[in-house]
Amino acid sequence: MLPKRIPTFSGAAEVNLNFEVVIMEKNLIEKPKMPSDKEEAPNKDLTHAWTPEEKELFKSKYGCEVIKQNCTLEEAKDTQVPNDAYIVTYQIDGKTYYDLTRCGKRSNLFDMYYDNLGSVVRNIDWGYGKINPKLWGYQAPEKKKRK
Repeated sequence: MLPKRIPTFSGAAEVNLNFEVVIMEKNLIEKPKMPSDKEEAPNKDLTHAWTPEEKELFKSKYGCEVIKQNCTLEEAKDTQVPNDAYIVTYQIDGKTYYDLTRCGKRSNLFDMYYDNLGSVVRNIDWGYGKINPKLWGYQAPEKKKRK
């Protein structure tokens, strides 16, 4: 078997039996550690609820809006919401939660949940809304009375 190609460094390095390069100098930058399935990011609260400050942060940082949180699946299947809403299914300590959210891209929606709760997202599916997103939340202006 041919040995793996070993990258060269300007500092001292050592190769162990698993062909992993061990850096000997402390001034080199270490790679950031990503949480794995065994090491999840710390959960905020087991009775999970988004605060109003977090909801505002999600709008500015991820472009996502949480419409309903911690609802049942029947409540999430509401048709009086925009047709671009998603039903997010996630599990914390064996309990399943459903959120109804709006977001431009699913990847931003996943990033929002992953950054705040860790690897808990099980499914992101289309919602059952039937209202045009431009018209959702629209209130007709009051008509002025004629004299």
